[in-house]
Amino acid sequence: MPYRYFIQLCYDGTGYCGWQSQPNALTVQAVIENALEVVSGNPSPVTGCGRTDTGVSASAFYAHFDAQEPIQSTHQLAYKLNSFLPPDVAVQRIFPVSPGSHARFSAISREYKYQVITRKDPFLVSAAYQLPFEPDVERMNKAAAIVQEYHDFQCFSKSRTGVKTYLCSISEAKWEQKDHKLLFTIRSDRFLRNMVRAIVGTLLDVGKGRKTPDDLHAILQSRNRSRAGYSVPAKGLTLSDVVYPSDIFTENPVWFSRDETIPTDGEVRNPFPDSEPGDLTPVE
Repeated sequence: MPYRYFIQLCYDGTGYCGWQSQPNALTVQAVIENALEVVSGNPSPVTGCGRTDTGVSASAFYAHFDAQEPIQSTHQLAYKLNSFLPPDVAVQRIFPVSPGSHARFSAISREYKYQVITRKDPFLVSAAYQLPFEPDVERMNKAAAIVQEYHDFQCFSKSRTGVKTYLCSISEAKWEQKDHKLLFTIRSDRFLRNMVRAIVGTLLDVGKGRKTPDDLHAILQSRNRSRAGYSVPAKGLTLSDVVYPSDIFTENPVWFSRDETIPTDGEVRNPFPDSEPGDLTPVE
């Protein structure tokens, strides 16, 4: 029986055509699989926790792969993989999980962060969306609270994606501001294609005064993408956290970069929640 392992990695998605391998395009999955094959000497397909779009980054992305024999040192394997990976992709840790564990389908929740700036910032030019105005954060947070009251998010989904359901359970959606930087955080059990970027664009319309917070009720009830706001650029979006149930782990995980133990609430999270370097296809 193969031995299943999770890889936790982070990457700057600026130079990639998303996570998933595709012909004639540079993707994160392709460089991970290539590095695994070089190190192990065998083809090693990996399955990601989702499919981030072109230009979307991740500070906590998970993928699983199978090994025919137990890995003697996951720390050493992570070190070797990092030596073959490009500078904008890094393995944080590798750890064993139960055979039926799945990087995508076993996830309990995911968190995204979207960064906006209101003035030119050379240090964030590739990692934030610059606005030509100062949005009203209080109005945007009122609108974000209304978003959390709903579960059908067809109005924020990319058209013709072929999903079976548009239902999601959002547990957090809020804006925070520090100087010229605004950070939107959203957590849900699943996300639809383009959902986060469409929500952010709609909330920015509220912040500019084009829409009111109460307009969100009519937009969400319409289930019509054309009623919502525009989709903001991919470069400000980062997949920042994925939570899994603790019972998939076969041992207490040890972080590659720093020590961490399983929280007492029985869930395992990204140990770097505040790190700043993704839109995932839905989990049906």
